[in-house]
Amino acid sequence: MTHKQRLIYSILIAVSVLAIMLGLSWAQNAGMITEKMFQYIAIAVAVIVVIINAVMRRKVRS
Repeated sequence: MTHKQRLIYSILIAVSVLAIMLGLSWAQNAGMITEKMFQYIAIAVAVIVVIINAVMRRKVRS
């Protein structure tokens, strides 16, 4: 994986996390999920993103 590929994937991940958080916020405001569930899902998404970022960092070739 090159630095350019990692940058593209990082941007895609950031946009997808933003979309997930906006969707969760909408679902919470609509009463579909509780605030506690929102927190659990948000933490899970953050952990997954950190893991993906670490894997991508190891695969970058200089």
